[in-house]
Amino acid sequence: MPAKNQKTRIQRAKKTKSGTAKVAEGAIAPRSLERPFPRIQLPIRPPYPPMEAKPVNEIPRGEGWQYEPKWDGFRCLAFRKRERVLLQSKSGQPLGRYFPELLATLAALPAEKFVLDGEIIIERDGVLHFDELLQRIHPAASRIRRLAQETPSTLVVFDLLVNEEGKSLVMLPLAQRRAETNFLSRLT
Repeated sequence: MPAKNQKTRIQRAKKTKSGTAKVAEGAIAPRSLERPFPRIQLPIRPPYPPMEAKPVNEIPRGEGWQYEPKWDGFRCLAFRKRERVLLQSKSGQPLGRYFPELLATLAALPAEKFVLDGEIIIERDGVLHFDELLQRIHPAASRIRRLAQETPSTLVVFDLLVNEEGKSLVMLPLAQRRAETNFLSRLT
């Protein structure tokens, strides 16, 4: 949270004589935007490190490999226990305040316990809009609410880490966990 004497608006970066960008005085430091996560009683809790793809020089061949498209979005873990829903970024930061429409959608699902791994995207006319996602990371709640109405986001789910019974699935193979994400289709 910004200190009382700190300006609460972000100013444009200014270029120095050497051509490098320098943040103007009064900008909000990224650390001041960090918020702690509320407590949630699940087998895994935020901040939790998401599984990451391993870069390789050549696509693996043979049976048993799974491929995921490169989504143009924000990696997100979604935690739900009863009425509490939390969204976590890849870097372990809370995302919920920036995507109120996702909080509402996840809270409306009949399953009251789960942890999902996915990607937040904004899609219009079959095109993903990463720049519109970036506009959500803003300190003004009124702007976030307006953007949530104008350009609603979607969570593309590709992994289930805790099932609707509250059981951790992280020790199961990805193929088995991914198959269990079909519980979402039963809920909508």
